[in-house]
This record gives sequence, C-alpha cells and structure tokens, in this order.
Amino acid sequence: MAGASQTLRTIAEINERIKKGKAVVVNASEMTEIVRREGKAKAAREVDVVTTGTFSPMCSSGLFFNIGQSGPVIRASRIKLNNVPAYGGIAAVDGYIGATEPTEDDPLNKVYPGRFHYGGGHVIEDLVAGKSVHLKAESYVTDCYPRKVVERDITLADLPFAELLNPRNCYQNYNAAVNLTSRTIYTYMGPLKPDARNCNFATAGELSPLFNDPYLRTIGLGTRIFLGGGIGYVIGAGTQHNPKPQRNERGIPLTPSGTLMVKGDLKGMQERYLRGISFLGYGCSLSLGVGIPIPILDEELAWFTGVADSDILMPVKDYGHDYPNGIHKILAHAPFSELKSGEIKLDGKRVPTVPLTSHVMSLEVADKLKEWIQQGKFLLSEPVEPIPSR
Repeated sequence: MAGASQTLRTIAEINERIKKGKAVVVNASEMTEIVRREGKAKAAREVDVVTTGTFSPMCSSGLFFNIGQSGPVIRASRIKLNNVPAYGGIAAVDGYIGATEPTEDDPLNKVYPGRFHYGGGHVIEDLVAGKSVHLKAESYVTDCYPRKVVERDITLADLPFAELLNPRNCYQNYNAAVNLTSRTIYTYMGPLKPDARNCNFATAGELSPLFNDPYLRTIGLGTRIFLGGGIGYVIGAGTQHNPKPQRNERGIPLTPSGTLMVKGDLKGMQERYLRGISFLGYGCSLSLGVGIPIPILDEELAWFTGVADSDILMPVKDYGHDYPNGIHKILAHAPFSELKSGEIKLDGKRVPTVPLTSHVMSLEVADKLKEWIQQGKFLLSEPVEPIPSR
C-alpha cells in the first residue's frame, strides 16, 4: 500500500475548476498509462478527476415504485408487473420488484424447469424504454381500502415514484468460475462446461470503480455517481460488504470484498445502460452501467487510480462442487490481464475464458461520465459518512 501523502486539492476546489471548464479529467485506463509514463507525483499534479465505469450483471438490484391511487382506493398487498411478482408488503400502493424475480408463467419454465428468461430486470428495462407494462394489484378489503383489484397497463410516466434502489452493486473483486464436475452446470455466472472447459468472470478490471479507490477514501454516503445512464448516489455499504479482505501490495482485494448500496431516479435513466438479462438454466438478472468519479486529492489516490489489469488477481473457484456446498477453496488466482486475453492456465491446462462484463460498455460509461464532468454537467460530492474499508 502507498503511504499517505500531502493533499494537493480538495473536492470543492475541483468543483470550481469543473465549473470554469478547467478540470483535467481522464478515464481510468488513461490514468493507468499516465502513472506508468509520468509517475504518481506528476500524475497527481496534472489530473483532477479519474472516471471509472462498469457494465456488468448486478443481481442485487431492484425498483421501489408507487402505482398511485384512483378511487376506490386499494392496499396493494400482492403486485405483479408483466406477471413478475413484486413485493407489496410495504404500505398502500408502494412496491419493490427485484431484478432476479422471474415471471410466473415463463414458457421456458414449462419446457426447462428453472430456465427463466423474463423477470424483474426486464420489467425495469421495459419501463425505462417507455414500453407499457401490465399491472395487477390485489388485496383484502378494509374500511379504508375497499378495493380488491386494480388491473391496467402502465408506463414509467404513469408512476408517481420510481427509484432504482440496489442493495449490492459494484463488487470490488469477484470469483472467476469453473466447473470441475463431469456435467455442464447452469449458474448465475453462466453455463459452465465440465472438467473446467471454460472459466467465466465478471469485472471491468482497471476501469472498475472500487479497484481505483480500494480503501474507499472518496466513496461513501452521498457520493454522486453515474447510474444507469442517469444520476445516482451511493447510500452506504452493500449487503455482503467485507471491509477487511486479504489484499495485495496495491490494496487490491484477493477475494470478493467491497460492495455498494446505490439509488437513483429511474425516470432519468437510459435503456442503453440498463438491460434485463437471462442466464440459461439459472434465471434472470440486470446488467447495469455504474460510473464513479475519483477525485485526485493527493499522490496516493493517483497511485491507486494507476492500477493496471495485471495488478488485479481474481480468485478461481469450482462452482460444480465447492461453491454449492459452501466450500471456500480458491483453486488459483488469475491475473485479470490473462482472463481478458481469452484464456488462463489452470493446473497446467489452457482454459478459455468468458467475460460477463462488457469492456466496451464499461469504457463507454467511464467516457460518458468524463464528458459530463468536462461539460460542467456533473459535479463531485463529498461523502458525508465513510464506508468501512480497513
């Protein structure tokens, strides 16, 4: 880990430079080259902000919404959107739909049990795309809520409130998955062929937000971010957040570690950066674009944002036997640069690798955020509460 260094600028000073159009903003891959070429001291003096980005499946995501009332009123205890169950046990006409909840009558489920292809993530994408979604809400009757059923087609514009609220996004590192059994298995990491004939992985590497600020020095409650093509905010640690993983000398965790809970107004998002997806034989999820700006306050942050793909080691785990049985064995650590190249070596065997994260879209997210900052449309925010990271 780099030692703490003298502050060169504050977030308030960076925001003033952004407002005047003078801020120097680069994406995380560009910063890697600058630090490699110029060193961390010069990079820290020259660069104000580094933008990061990822576009990856983020299963722990969902939408809080309110369907509104028209007389007679209802207490919607059971809600479905396009026949995908949502949680209605909140109050009146509030609901929450999770990205991985499948539709109850998916035709694939009838042919291949468990192999859903439409779910909550697709409903969220359809709403953002302006499509109509079929709403059905049911309830028992009370004196104050006399209506039993509401059924109609709605669009995002019809919802008085629609807030993407994701309990766990942006894993700081994650497993690369292989299957050591003799049969193909179907997982949230995608289909895995027998005898380790493929290795699936999910991260944006040197572009990934939490690899560029591994100790979350600049990321906490209130951090403004790019979320799904709109503006979002970090609201704390995500579920399964591990603040004290084993790390390498750059502070990069060697196991799944930091996560973020985030939120943003769905009505400000774009379908390009928010896609419902399906994993054959497993279920459905949501691929989401997230970008976080890292202010370069000192040399240490410049050094952290200079992280390269070769610095990132991902744990390779067996999803055929070990993972489903709660065995936390790590078969090897694979450099992300090798995973990204298309193959790794595992026990002397060449194993093809398959990314679940789109590098092209991750770079686009980082560059879109860079553009917003350069145009003065996006200012940085001070975290009001830190997220534990040591």
